[in-house]
Amino acid sequence: MATASRDFGLPSEFADDVLDVVDQIPPGRAMTYGDIAELLGRGGARGVGSVMARYGSDVPWWRVVRAGGGFPQGLEDEALAHYREEGTPLVGGPLAGRRVDLSAARWAGGPGVGAG
Repeated sequence: MATASRDFGLPSEFADDVLDVVDQIPPGRAMTYGDIAELLGRGGARGVGSVMARYGSDVPWWRVVRAGGGFPQGLEDEALAHYREEGTPLVGGPLAGRRVDLSAARWAGGPGVGAG
């Protein structure tokens, strides 16, 4: 289980749940902030984004992207290096190397994910 208590104090139960989901996203796959909120049934995309901003450094944060597949803001170069290493599908054309191809990379969760 991912925990971020050493960074900003004790995270909420929602924060723990978000981090647990992110920790389970397989290499080469991705979820949006909204996907995680929907899977958990609470929090909304902004709530998930807030958790990731505060506590996400200890989980594979690069596997959580914006709704259009955009890389985590301010961490684009580092995220791209992770995507290339993991073989995460990226869109081609004018946006080549700047967006995750969610049609190929989106992960819906596995058994027991989000059930907390």
